[in-house]
Amino acid sequence: MKQRDFLPVSQKDMEERGWYEADFVLVTGDAYCDHPSFGTAIISRELEAHGYKVAVLAQPDFHSADDFRRFGRPRLGFLINSGNVDSMVNHYSVFKHRRRRDEYSPGGRTGRRPDRAVIVYANRAREAYKDVPILIGGLEASLRRLAHYDYWEDKVRRSILLDAKADLLMYGMGERSVVEIADALAAGIAVSDIRWIRGTCYRSKVSLIEQEIADDPENDTVLLPSYREVSTDKSRYCDSFAISYRNNDYLAGSRLVEPYDHDLCVVQNPPQEPLSRQELDDVYERPYAGTYHPMYEKEGGVPGMNEVKFSIVSVRGCFGGCAFCALTYHQGREVRSRSLESIVKEAKRLTERSDFKGYIHDIGGPTANFREPACEKQLTEGVCKNKDCLYPSVCGNMKVDHSDYVAVLRAVRALPKVKKVFIRSGIRYDYVMADQSDEFLREVCKYHVSGVLKVAPEHISPKVLRHMRKPSKEVFTAFAEKYAQINREIGKKQYLIPYLISSHPGSTLNDAVELAVFLKKTGFVPDQVQDFYPTPGTLSTCMYYTEMDPFTKKKVYVAKSLEEKRMQRALMHFNKPENRKVVKAALLQAGRGDLIEYLLGRR
Repeated sequence: MKQRDFLPVSQKDMEERGWYEADFVLVTGDAYCDHPSFGTAIISRELEAHGYKVAVLAQPDFHSADDFRRFGRPRLGFLINSGNVDSMVNHYSVFKHRRRRDEYSPGGRTGRRPDRAVIVYANRAREAYKDVPILIGGLEASLRRLAHYDYWEDKVRRSILLDAKADLLMYGMGERSVVEIADALAAGIAVSDIRWIRGTCYRSKVSLIEQEIADDPENDTVLLPSYREVSTDKSRYCDSFAISYRNNDYLAGSRLVEPYDHDLCVVQNPPQEPLSRQELDDVYERPYAGTYHPMYEKEGGVPGMNEVKFSIVSVRGCFGGCAFCALTYHQGREVRSRSLESIVKEAKRLTERSDFKGYIHDIGGPTANFREPACEKQLTEGVCKNKDCLYPSVCGNMKVDHSDYVAVLRAVRALPKVKKVFIRSGIRYDYVMADQSDEFLREVCKYHVSGVLKVAPEHISPKVLRHMRKPSKEVFTAFAEKYAQINREIGKKQYLIPYLISSHPGSTLNDAVELAVFLKKTGFVPDQVQDFYPTPGTLSTCMYYTEMDPFTKKKVYVAKSLEEKRMQRALMHFNKPENRKVVKAALLQAGRGDLIEYLLGRR
């Protein structure tokens, strides 16, 4: 891959293109990977397609402003993101230990980006050029767009827009927003006057917003509790979260205003409409290089590319509604997908790569087997504000149809050089069970599993599942039985491995014991156990911080001590010798000494 296939990363690259200046300098905390699994690649290629010149400043030296002057003064602004992952999650484990590896840095080495990267980068960019517009976006900015609980400081922080001292914040998937902002800036409109674009947040005065509402009684604006309230009163934090949660749809969402001291407020415009199928096709058919920049070759490349290099994003949005997932807050609950033709075209391009071995690692997205909005109503009225699509059971209005996804899988695996197509982004088994036809699951078992299918029941305790907004244990066991039955019918010996979460809000030590007994009885061996990680933007994080359900204000038990977290985790891997001592202590503490021999055997 020749370097000119990438966007400029140096002054020399700009000169070779005949550029005297860049319209935008895009700053990112990740190494530069020109692949559509990276937001930096999508945003930069989208701007390029609309005629803008973008230079990429990947993992700049953040100790001074010097690196931020690498390309000279950008004509229109700096675009800043922390990378594909929140920088604090990237740096720290759930136990707040510094991670030893960074999958999105050359050679997996750490230390190439700062903590709270968006804030640090934005302030360095301002130091470099004081009057150049600072536009922040990506996951870190999106999930921190309003006041939010910060697990690492154990407090409620202000909107990142204020701490970064940025001019505008783009939340959600920003392709449309960034082009609209670019067009406005190119037309000579001051960044301080760009206040109408959906999917953005900006600073204003509370008094101005109140006057707007007084002048126009039909103005669809909702005043949130103030930062002072949410940072000192957990009940008010719940109120604010509930309002924000219910206004995250482009049709049903209102403009939100969060007041701060001294007449300052952060205004969140309603979300952007999700991209249409044609628009999604266009985004994913831009001329991506499809890999990391060759400047990283000498350092061993970028590990994060390995998982996605031969994967295809086919869908956006998720109506799954898991409480611990921030995806709906970022991408929204309305599902949109690419066309079969576009997906097959990308698959053909992958098969033509010299390093293609015959395997497509994934065709999916947040949830692989969602391809359309949950129901027709979502297209005209938006998503329901007070009702979930799959929880506590599948909504009667839902369209359950896997035929389009089956057609996609068949078309890709029929390509001459394709040996196998995997589905690594996961399937919702409750949606599968709601399907009257077994065709999809049969296809999965026959063609898309290599011995093991991983699904995510997360827990089995009714109380915990209720707080997770996940289906009942019975749905999972019914799916497991159907999966086993189909494998018997097609003559394959394939297994089911569950993903589980320990110490989720609502989970007591007794709930963890209940799960351990279930695993022992059924023989399921969890492949991965994730300690609950309170990240910004999720319902579960709100419950963790407030110890309340934000919609009912009922108390929620939260395991916060390190000792109990270790016990809950060890119980899920009770069969590991190194966990024996902790599991025994947990059983005794839970008053279930009668289970010691059953779970641990005699010694």
